[in-house]
Amino acid sequence: MKQEKNTYNADSITVLEGLDPVRKRPGMYIGSTSAAGLHHLIWEVVDNSIDEAMAGHANEISVSLLKNGMVEVTDNGRGIPVEKHKVTGLSALETVLTKLHAGGKFGGGGYKVSGGLHGVGVSVVNALSKYLKAEVHRDGKAWVQEYNIGKPVKAIKAIGESKRHGTTITFQPDDTIFTETEFNWGKILDRLRQQTYLTKGIKMKVSDKRDGHREKNYHFYFEGGIQSYVKSLNKDKTVKNDTIFYMDKDIESSKVEVALQYNDEYNENLLAFANNIHNPEGGTHVIGFRTALTRTLNSYARSHNLLKEKDENLTGEDVREGLTAVVSVKLTDPQFEGQTKGKLGNAEMKTYVEQTFGEAFAIFLEEHPREAENIIGKCVLSAQARIAARTARANILRKGALEGMTLPGKLADCSSHKAEECELYIVEGDSAGGSTKQGRDRRFQAVLPLRGKILNVERARLDRMLANNEIKNLIIALGTNIDDQFDVTKLRYHRVIIMTDADVDGAHIRTLLLTLFFRHFGDLISNGHLYIAQPPLYQLKKGTTVRYVYSDEEKDKVIQEMGGVVEEIKEEGEEENDAVLESEIKQKAEDKEKEKAKSNKINIQRYKGLGEMNPEQLWETTMNPTNRIVKQVTIEDAAKADQIFDMLMGDEVAPRKHFIQTHAQKVKNLDI
Repeated sequence: MKQEKNTYNADSITVLEGLDPVRKRPGMYIGSTSAAGLHHLIWEVVDNSIDEAMAGHANEISVSLLKNGMVEVTDNGRGIPVEKHKVTGLSALETVLTKLHAGGKFGGGGYKVSGGLHGVGVSVVNALSKYLKAEVHRDGKAWVQEYNIGKPVKAIKAIGESKRHGTTITFQPDDTIFTETEFNWGKILDRLRQQTYLTKGIKMKVSDKRDGHREKNYHFYFEGGIQSYVKSLNKDKTVKNDTIFYMDKDIESSKVEVALQYNDEYNENLLAFANNIHNPEGGTHVIGFRTALTRTLNSYARSHNLLKEKDENLTGEDVREGLTAVVSVKLTDPQFEGQTKGKLGNAEMKTYVEQTFGEAFAIFLEEHPREAENIIGKCVLSAQARIAARTARANILRKGALEGMTLPGKLADCSSHKAEECELYIVEGDSAGGSTKQGRDRRFQAVLPLRGKILNVERARLDRMLANNEIKNLIIALGTNIDDQFDVTKLRYHRVIIMTDADVDGAHIRTLLLTLFFRHFGDLISNGHLYIAQPPLYQLKKGTTVRYVYSDEEKDKVIQEMGGVVEEIKEEGEEENDAVLESEIKQKAEDKEKEKAKSNKINIQRYKGLGEMNPEQLWETTMNPTNRIVKQVTIEDAAKADQIFDMLMGDEVAPRKHFIQTHAQKVKNLDI
């Protein structure tokens, strides 16, 4: 994309409105006041530095977590202008920090390309921080200004000469606004690593200098940009084209950048970005990419006789199997659908991506014939499996139609037909299924027992999945169909709850089910329909008082609260220790003492399976909406989730072994 010479000064700052609403309704500006909103403050400040880098004015960014919950973000860009703004009468720096929609992203002289479309970033961070300090180096001087809760402490002042250029923002989030003020180091690393991949040529330094934390320093620099990103995403996978396809093309006033590589797996991993903002819902750039990908591969396959005359054309589904791709576009006026910027709406980007990528990918295939043949071979196998799966799926649907769409025999359905109030418990085995069916509220709770461990779908195509009775029963019970025919609006239960035993087998079954939902029912997760039940680990009983606890830490705490002497309930087959019974006379004396202390004993029962609880206990602890604990399954980072599922459930043993060895000490409540 061509760089135009722009004058970045106070006239570049356009003001739209004041800052007052932010503290009253912070969720409108940062999404929430929980951990996600807290981290959003860092993203907003870093995005300003990324904007400087995308405009060609910065190549180094530093992010440091400091003591007292403070964060410092530094770049070597031009520095925010400091002269007086003609509209506000304030310095341009104070205008940017105290006025909503004030920034170089609205006028013509600030940024041609910017991620922070709304321009509210730094002002919102200022409004939601107890303390903020802005330090600017530009035009041979250093300037500083401090703020408390969004209001300037003093006017901006020069503090000396400087040969540097750039901006440093230091802020401390307001703990009266945020429900959580502890930053997640891993989340910050992942986000900043991704931004470094997307902005070729920048150096990112990330430091942890917090109290109580071991000091850590990371440096990110990826010469290959998104080409390096694809290589990282395909780490430990068997690839079909050793040479990663990469293109970088300017068209009109926009930029199109694409990198892709195929592997031997069955899932697509496509990451789309517009101005460095992740678009999980895709958009026009993704449509253009997919259209060109399918057309170009079909054209190459036909012209090189890799598809026979009798063969059907490859479909979009066929060419996406095993694809890892990053599509990144930069444009001057991005139009996003939704507040979260999840989908790009600019119509011209479909044409730009389709044209530039299609031409470049066709050249790549011609220049790399062996790799092209490997890719086409992978797609042809996918097509054959699709046809087999279509036949299998048609048989299932045909059978269902003949039987009046009969629900699985083991499904104990609920009486309500309002999906929004219904929930489905997926449980392991008939024993747990029996207790769950008896303990449930039949009006809105349905139960589907699964026999044994379901198929690991990470390494199975759809035709094999549909031949598995347990998976087939689950698909019919949900009512959504699967994959390209999946329709979330037909979901029969708006809460789908996985409920397995609190042991190794239960954890394995839960992981297999999560893999199935992640790979083939992703919209259930993204729409908030999938949950994991939390059955109690222990029952503590003292006299007539009964308490249920869900962790070892909670058990210790409740034992202290209840007082008394702990007595573990013995497992079946354990024998009493008769050595302590020395004589009948002593026994009688001890009996009196025991009777006295009986009311002071705490009996502890460890639940290893749901079947160990009677229906009333199961309802009271795990199924009653007023008492139960259920965890909603969410996906914060699809790329990271994809890598973890591939590592834990895929064929490669070495990465899984390394993961287990690394995290073994963190495992709690492991029963072998």
